[in-house]
Amino acid sequence: MKGTIIRLQGGFYDVMTESNQEIRCRARGNFRKRNISPVVGDDVVIQDQEDGTGYILEVEERQNHLVRPPIANIDQAFLLFSVKEPAFSYHLLDRFLVLIESKQIHPIIVLTKMDLLSEEETGPIQEAVARYRDIGYDVIETSTELSDGVDQVRGLFKEKTSVFAGQTGVGKSSLLNAVAPELELATGKISKSLGRGKHTTRHVTLIKLADGLVADTPGFSSLEFPQELEADELRWCFPEFVERHDDCKFRGCVHINEPGCAIKQAVEDGKIASTRYENYVTFMEELNDRKRRY
Repeated sequence: MKGTIIRLQGGFYDVMTESNQEIRCRARGNFRKRNISPVVGDDVVIQDQEDGTGYILEVEERQNHLVRPPIANIDQAFLLFSVKEPAFSYHLLDRFLVLIESKQIHPIIVLTKMDLLSEEETGPIQEAVARYRDIGYDVIETSTELSDGVDQVRGLFKEKTSVFAGQTGVGKSSLLNAVAPELELATGKISKSLGRGKHTTRHVTLIKLADGLVADTPGFSSLEFPQELEADELRWCFPEFVERHDDCKFRGCVHINEPGCAIKQAVEDGKIASTRYENYVTFMEELNDRKRRY
């Protein structure tokens, strides 16, 4: 029978079958020799046993796969960024977007804790919202304290497998609790001394929610680009660059030192945000440095 891995725990794989039956499974012994590591979200073929458990016989081909958090076959990623505690970061958001774009997953930017902003702090955040919406990204402003944006998030789950990702302490579990209070997911307070939250989600788990599947994932504060992402592929992870790429003088333009570059011109003209281009250059240097090291 077929199913989807919804949880990994203590060496076991909890599989939800097509008939909505949950079966605890072990993986076949030869998976390790074949370098197969099943993760949450994998579609699998299992064989059930008389005692109610099962064995995973086969892992089907993946649509996509994230390493951090470890999950496969994602339709969309909710990228949660708090506007305060911890502070909003253009650099980290662009890193997340590059990762998600490189995996061809639909990103949705969710800004949390909007209620914490003072009047003076609202302007820069609204500028960020406008900047990413102009690129074409979906941006949702939320506050679990005021229930703002919660219905909008809930409405996007239907018939999708979604992942919630972001730094520790941005409010992933709090937002999921607001969407579905029956979940009662553990939440943590922000450390005043460290400026970040405690890890409250221990494992990746797929949860049935609003006619879809949603993963609550452990938070993390750093993000490495996937090994398969090459420096010359980075330009395709910035939609506003892709839109103007054909206007560059050289077909293989990577938008760094080439003359007649439409991207650099758009930055000068204010049509592409300088923060986006600066992060692009930084990421390009990082990928080139990695290539030289290896």
